[in-house]
Amino acid sequence: MPQVVVVTGASGGVGRAVVREFARRQDRIALLARGEKGLASAADEVRQAGGTPLVLPTDVSDAEQVAAAADRVERELGPIDVWINVAMTTVFAPFDRIEPAEYRRVTEVDYLGFVYGTMAALRHMKPRDRGTIVHVGSALAYRGIPLQSAYCGAKHAVQGFHESLRCELLHEGSNVRVTMVQLPGLNTPQFSWVRSRLPHRAQPVPPIYQPEVAAHAVVHAADHPHRREYWVGTSTAVTLLLNAVVPGLLDRYLARSAFSGQQTEQRQPADAPENLWQPADSRSGHDFGAHGRFDEEAKSRDPQPWLSRHHGVLATTAATAVALGGAVAARQLRRGR
Repeated sequence: MPQVVVVTGASGGVGRAVVREFARRQDRIALLARGEKGLASAADEVRQAGGTPLVLPTDVSDAEQVAAAADRVERELGPIDVWINVAMTTVFAPFDRIEPAEYRRVTEVDYLGFVYGTMAALRHMKPRDRGTIVHVGSALAYRGIPLQSAYCGAKHAVQGFHESLRCELLHEGSNVRVTMVQLPGLNTPQFSWVRSRLPHRAQPVPPIYQPEVAAHAVVHAADHPHRREYWVGTSTAVTLLLNAVVPGLLDRYLARSAFSGQQTEQRQPADAPENLWQPADSRSGHDFGAHGRFDEEAKSRDPQPWLSRHHGVLATTAATAVALGGAVAARQLRRGR
């Protein structure tokens, strides 16, 4: 049956790729973002795929706008089944070159935007005792890196908020589910439109993945929300495991490599579009879509998400193989004796 799905940050990047995935299932999708050009194009894609779009220009940093958008979804599309928090912005710069107002803006969008979206969703889901909320996070929710202190701080905050909320819902015995998806570096337009004070153009920390890799994982998480979180990409898994074991060593490695690793050889254009205060497409009139500038380098596949989803089967298979191997070894030992 078609579901009613709300996606914040739906006009571009991961949010846009997530919208396309749900549209293929002919779901009814509420599109929340500020960029009207991107929203209009996303709505066209939903219709072409057989889904039903509802365009809701919304700044997720405004709690009243988010609550009003949720009310309209309930009236015009029906009861909300899935709410996906994706919207983001950031500033690429060393910490001491980020202004207080910029820090506040990133925090309001990347952290409080998730809080306000979750509040709006729960207000409708809890009385029905059903629904799913997916927080789109990042490996940076656990592992901070240089030049992205505002973004990393917000993602760490989302992680703590997510864990607290999940515990409360479990305590209540609620059938509303909340899960989080931790993403790797992705080929999205954010590296073309975020505010940057770096000398060269920003890029994701390699390896770079296509946004569809993230979108597949987000939709899977929405369908299977009983897990507390999903890791996406081998690089995410390796980073989080290393950070748990040798965080100090990782500090030193990132201090040496992450400044140059987050910049291309191209100089940062003085007239580059920015989405910190206004949507980037309002200035350029351009629909940025889901993909960024790194299609030639970005990977479309990674075995880690499949392995993660099937870890129970793999563990059973491994245990069976060990048991069979032990039986064979024991038989050979008896024969030798």
